[in-house]
Amino acid sequence: MRLLAAVAEDPSRSTAKHLARRTDIPIGTTYHLLRTLTHDGYLHRDGGRYLISAATARLGGAVPEQTDARDLQAWLDSLRDQTGAAIYYARYDEGEVKLVGQSSGPGIPAVEEWADFRRTAHAHAIGQCLLSQLDPEARRDHLARHPAEQLTPYTVPDADALLHKLSRLRRGHAVQEREEYAPGTVCAAVPLSAGAVPATLALSLPMARAHLLDPLSHHLRHQLETAFTSHALGVRL
Repeated sequence: MRLLAAVAEDPSRSTAKHLARRTDIPIGTTYHLLRTLTHDGYLHRDGGRYLISAATARLGGAVPEQTDARDLQAWLDSLRDQTGAAIYYARYDEGEVKLVGQSSGPGIPAVEEWADFRRTAHAHAIGQCLLSQLDPEARRDHLARHPAEQLTPYTVPDADALLHKLSRLRRGHAVQEREEYAPGTVCAAVPLSAGAVPATLALSLPMARAHLLDPLSHHLRHQLETAFTSHALGVRL
């Protein structure tokens, strides 16, 4: 989805010719892809420019309107009810992990943020998933600013161990961690990217329900694909 990223990065010059030069995609292919993305609702045209649609931008953080926040919360609540797990939506914004929304309830507690989520991305599934979407230089920059530290006996011990773990992840698949951030808790995070902003949808479970982590991770990814396809949201899984 290089075209979506290029449009999001510089919408003021997002003509077909400029996008072709910026992405090194042949101009004929660029026109074809832009027509397809526009038809499918990922982009819309404004004169000669192509712009990210409001639906695509919503989860990429470009349209922080109250109606979108309500829609997002309702969706998180629905996923919580489907899975019986606490649900989280987070983004990597301006070099930091940002927890945008979460949904928990009676008998479905959220993970207690006992150590600052922004400083401990190396330890929790949300942070690991967001870091996995960065390029190697950006990952190392983050870990230089927020060095890995041992939070539990299961936390990755250092930056090299974390980078090795991230290098072995299958693209688009959930990142899982078991008691790396909080004792007695397991988590999974599914990557998504709208425009140029890495983001993730995650869930947490008590250790007693750890056997459900795999099937619920698959369910979360399936629901993500289904929901965003049906609403024409531009998400790369």
